[in-house]
Amino acid sequence: MSTVDDPRASGPFPTNGLDDTVHQRHRLGILTIAAEGERVEVAYLREALELTAGNLSRHLTVLEEARLIEVEKGYHGRRPRTWIRITREGRQALHSEIAALQELLRRHQQTAPTSTSTGPDDRPPT
Repeated sequence: MSTVDDPRASGPFPTNGLDDTVHQRHRLGILTIAAEGERVEVAYLREALELTAGNLSRHLTVLEEARLIEVEKGYHGRRPRTWIRITREGRQALHSEIAALQELLRRHQQTAPTSTSTGPDDRPPT
């Protein structure tokens, strides 16, 4: 039986593996950027993700409370700076999130129609 006839035939659906804390688009962006280096400056995150300072602060708080990032405050010269660093738990959560998304894409590609056109003219007549 195909997965279309019985979606449970191939186990839990991949979206069940998504973590709401990680999956929110800005938090996913924060973790992804943080995983690219040792640490990242908060000002860079604000620019890269096009967030207000308050909005970014709230997302960082959620990630810090979940122990997915660590916040480090200090100075660069005489200017105060804040950096974040992804934790081991954060890397694991990001890895799990990406794996669930990859599985979702894999399943979708297996069941997607072979037609590549999806315009309004491709709809069946009513």
